Amino acid sequence: MSGFNGRSYPGLVGMLDGRKRRNLALSIVAVIVITVFLYMAQNGFILDAYGVRILRLCAVYSICALSLNLIQGYTGQFSLGSAGFMALGAYVTSILSMTDANREAVYYLKPMAPWLMKIHLDYGIALILGGVLAGLVALLIGIPVLRLKGDYLSIATLGFSEIIRIVLNNAQSISNGATGLKNIDPTANIWWCFCALVLVLLFMTRLFHSSYGRAFLAIRDDEVAAEAMGISIFKHKMMAFVASAVIAGIGGGLMASVLGAVTPVLFRHMMSYDILLIMVLGGTGTMTGALLGGFIYIIAKEALRFMDSGFAIGFIQVPAIAGLRMVMFSVLLMIVVLFYHKGLSGGKEFSWDRLFGFPKKIAARFSKKSEKAGAGK
Repeated sequence: MSGFNGRSYPGLVGMLDGRKRRNLALSIVAVIVITVFLYMAQNGFILDAYGVRILRLCAVYSICALSLNLIQGYTGQFSLGSAGFMALGAYVTSILSMTDANREAVYYLKPMAPWLMKIHLDYGIALILGGVLAGLVALLIGIPVLRLKGDYLSIATLGFSEIIRIVLNNAQSISNGATGLKNIDPTANIWWCFCALVLVLLFMTRLFHSSYGRAFLAIRDDEVAAEAMGISIFKHKMMAFVASAVIAGIGGGLMASVLGAVTPVLFRHMMSYDILLIMVLGGTGTMTGALLGGFIYIIAKEALRFMDSGFAIGFIQVPAIAGLRMVMFSVLLMIVVLFYHKGLSGGKEFSWDRLFGFPKKIAARFSKKSEKAGAGK
């Protein structure tokens, strides 16, 4: 039986080449459109300062969701330690890049530690160091924790996250204690946030097309079978855990600059739950899902903010009820979980072929239904 070659099937080869050219052209156009949109947003042509801040937060939360997806969605380890690693990244980045004048204004209850006052780094270097420190802490935590599985692992990582928060809450001369850090330099503009998001996406894309990525997926699907194939379970779990912590630390550093202030209260266990919610909303195990979940979550929270201050439905006046916004958001989340159990991404990554094939898929479904109805008559 002769193998496949271009001479035997010239039409199919031409179709494949044409599809690749189309996808490449569409990708280039999409990059140009997004770049122009971000440029116009950053310079105030289409969004005000509030809209730009929301857009930056969308990118930051997407980065944090990608970090959790790496350890949970792709490796199958149920971790709830995102908030702790984000806190480390936020504090390290903010402290190391803080100006001398701001240090004097912030550390008014107790002076900053003398050895720390001499350190002042550029924001980019401080951001990388924040991620590295989060990764080193994850390495230390992972040695005892990653031997656990399932709910035990989630409880242990959540506990370590709370330990990190409590240490920051009490390290007055380093983190300024419960008062936190204020007037953080807003260096992380829209370009910083989206460039970091793109770099994380590129890193994860390359990772999951490598032997390590395939090992992660094998561990997620069946640890026993993966170990039988010669994969070191603990080694690969540790790699995924540390990489996830590094990305979460970078996300935390960006978040601190976007918000302009951080306190230990910000990184309570609810932050880990928010990141988990974003991942489930978009779709576990897909980068597309992390992006969809991050953008939809932040935009929906802001769009529903009017519900907390009261609103009118025709002649009916609904009074101001604190927390009504989150109740409505929870209802919407339940609807998504009930009807899209794999998340809004459907458990699949975005592709141009899938996008163009969607109308045909819908048409095929309707044609099958009509055929069944006709056969029933």
